[in-house]
Amino acid sequence: MREKHLFEYAVIRVVPRVEREEFLNVGVILYCSGQKFLRAKCWLDEERMKVFSPRTDLTEIRENLDAFCQISMGDKDAGPIAKLDIASRFRWLTATRSTVLQTSKVHPGFCDDPDETIEKLFEEMVLIN
Repeated sequence: MREKHLFEYAVIRVVPRVEREEFLNVGVILYCSGQKFLRAKCWLDEERMKVFSPRTDLTEIRENLDAFCQISMGDKDAGPIAKLDIASRFRWLTATRSTVLQTSKVHPGFCDDPDETIEKLFEEMVLIN
């Protein structure tokens, strides 16, 4: 039997008008300390976003999502936050904020394989409408 690993995840959301608290799920970030795993997976459905919020700057959203993913991977070109340890990067990325790019509350779980788990969560939280 495969060992179960504790993981934490949050859903990444675009909140075009923060005061309205309406959002679209655009990604998932998963952290598994025991496996030294931190990864964000994002996808912006541009057509859906245009219908949801026509004035939103899609280029800016894409750049912010790319930065989010680069920081999660520890890309040295992604700035000082990306140089922090994995746990600190996850906590920074999932911190509560009032910006266009936000995350849900952090949720725990157990998994056999973090790669499989992030793919499943991504499909359930982002791709399935």
